[in-house]
Amino acid sequence: MTTPLSILERFPKLDDAFVEGRLGRPGPSPRVIIDTDTANEIDDQYALAWALLSPERLELEGVTAVPFSFAHHREELIESVAALRAASDADSKDKFMGGLGGWAQRLIEQDRRAEEVKFVGPDEGVELSYQEILRVFDKCGVPAEGKVFRGSPGYLQGLDAPIDTPAARFIIERARADDDRPLYILAMGALTNIASALLMAPDIIEKIVVVWTSGFPSYAPFSNVPSLNLVQDRLASQLLFDCAVPHVYLPGYHVGAQLKLSLPEMERFVQDKGAIGAYLHHLYTNNPLHEMFAITGAETKTWVIWDVINVAWLFDEKYVSTHMTRSPLLDDGLFWRHPEGRHPMLEAYDLDRDAIFEDMYRALDRAPA
Repeated sequence: MTTPLSILERFPKLDDAFVEGRLGRPGPSPRVIIDTDTANEIDDQYALAWALLSPERLELEGVTAVPFSFAHHREELIESVAALRAASDADSKDKFMGGLGGWAQRLIEQDRRAEEVKFVGPDEGVELSYQEILRVFDKCGVPAEGKVFRGSPGYLQGLDAPIDTPAARFIIERARADDDRPLYILAMGALTNIASALLMAPDIIEKIVVVWTSGFPSYAPFSNVPSLNLVQDRLASQLLFDCAVPHVYLPGYHVGAQLKLSLPEMERFVQDKGAIGAYLHHLYTNNPLHEMFAITGAETKTWVIWDVINVAWLFDEKYVSTHMTRSPLLDDGLFWRHPEGRHPMLEAYDLDRDAIFEDMYRALDRAPA
């Protein structure tokens, strides 16, 4: 279901001019919370490190841990592997080989059982993210005390039941802390913490700007089911597009997807940049998703560092190209719909990949040993 009118009526009505003003360029040293599923893979760590090593460019108020889980793939993966094993001829196999990005076929080629693939639940995911955030702070030589907050152990089960966590309460407290400067929330995972804060304190839509990366462009005809950030908490995702909170939407496909790094670049520009550079290189060469997705030959492949797009948008208007549009409605199939009367939204349509990574490398040059 899309967000009920009874829920939307709780939010202040913001006129278009106010929303468009909020979606202009941030002022100097903007107030920021980073909301991140840091242990999900390896991209959040790069984004967080870039921000931590750039204190002159933002006022980082805190970092909130986000739940994550790939467990929604379990049943489909088991069924796909079974169907492939049972296929009796090449034509039958062709029907299944492309499913889940070839994941099932790779498991078969490695003689692995789908039932043995380890999936963490969101409760474990949020704790792993919390601990990973602390690790990145430490590697960057930045004190974490009073800056990192645990988020939700699960996803929204109903819009009348926000999940009260230290992360949600911190978002509310910091949103209300300054009447003159908005709080930018760089959202790099499922929206559970942010949606819970909005449901607990609808007034904060006047105080915040949510900068979220996920999904396909709002004009794409595809279902957003492939987007992990969007699909995990469908209610939270729908609420973001419906409640009229000022929102910068940064599509992963195929805008953020341009942010690919190769192993030679890691070795040349990252590996020797202090403790954090060494750690980022370790993550790149020991990517947990390679094991989960049965990816081999990783040394010849690039990897998308998706979430640096959030920091890139915040830091320089030349890095991410955007246009003002109208917020779509996200239906129950996770397709975009475009009814009349929707509120403004800023959406990215392109980026300058090289300039973004060059800036990140300059920040890593300042990393402590």
